[in-house]
Amino acid sequence: MTAFQHQSTRTRVVCRADAVLDLPDELRKLQVRRPMLLTSARMSRTPLFGQLRSLLADFQVTEVADIPAHSSVATVQRLAALALAHQADGFVCLGGGSVCDSAKATALVLAEGEPLAQHASRFIPPAQVITPNFVREKLPIVAIPMTASGAEVTPSLGIRTEHGTKLLFWDAALASRVILIDPQANLHMPDKVMQATAMNGLAHCIEGLYSKNRSPVTDALAVAGLCGFDRAMRAVAQHPQEVAARSEMLVAAHVSGMVLASARSCLHHALCHVLGATCGIGHGEANAVILPHALRFNAPAVPEAMQHMAQALGLSIQAARPTEAVLDWLLDLQRVTGVPTRLRDVGVAQASLRGVAEHVLHERGLAYNPRVVTSAQEMQDLLMAAW
Repeated sequence: MTAFQHQSTRTRVVCRADAVLDLPDELRKLQVRRPMLLTSARMSRTPLFGQLRSLLADFQVTEVADIPAHSSVATVQRLAALALAHQADGFVCLGGGSVCDSAKATALVLAEGEPLAQHASRFIPPAQVITPNFVREKLPIVAIPMTASGAEVTPSLGIRTEHGTKLLFWDAALASRVILIDPQANLHMPDKVMQATAMNGLAHCIEGLYSKNRSPVTDALAVAGLCGFDRAMRAVAQHPQEVAARSEMLVAAHVSGMVLASARSCLHHALCHVLGATCGIGHGEANAVILPHALRFNAPAVPEAMQHMAQALGLSIQAARPTEAVLDWLLDLQRVTGVPTRLRDVGVAQASLRGVAEHVLHERGLAYNPRVVTSAQEMQDLLMAAW
């Protein structure tokens, strides 16, 4: 008998070229008349942002076009005050994980009250996660994803504190109500950004295959996402401006978000969260560097998952060594896509590794990790290998 739990979302997805043109109709269906339009400074300078402004001409819009990487508690406080003053009744997110997480966090505090930190999940080592039970309805989010992180799909989010830590939250009502996947619009995003963030989505699929919270449903999704990323990342490397390649990457990212929404994340994302919060590096860059090292750490505890991955990818396995085959594949994917492979190359100082290692011991992802982390020294050794 198979026993498991699976979390599904209530999200409507539109995937096609020029899907952004559906934005006004989708907002009307949600009865949103006073949306907040959120994006990053980089995306605000693209023609796509101007197009969205034109599409929203008949709505009473307030704009925030400077959402920072990793977002922050201060950013969420500012957004909540603006939303209240504007009487916002929904959000439009153009961008990646930081933009979507900012909208989710703002929707959370508008419904549940300030301060934001009181709503964070708590991790009690070695394997207990306490998540508040939220029942209030949240303002709807319409997301136009411009990275391959899959953040728009998930009901989870992370927000950086002023002390350099990351608060993590989970509420099923925070998943985007509508997602407009537009591969034509995605051409505004540099291919290098897409490749780095695709490593994040890829990590969702890999961790989903060995998370303690996995299920037959997430296994199937994770395999589909894994193979989709393998094809798409190689295709984007060869043809950065090909719409079909961007489309497959965005679809794989969406599938990876569905995996994360239920299977949750493990050690790899715990490390990346701490690196981002304490060292300020991009989440995609952290994922690109850390993934093979976290996979190597966990592999001895999950031989069946390694075999599953190797078979799904069609790898040649000699002498019953699927772990080596998967790691060789992953290192080749790093090479083909040109993503960062060392922490030193993305601005992480060697002196910071001990502090990162100690912080990781308090991260929620360890609760779902298949191999028990026994000490900060283990984490420091892993980080040193990645440095």
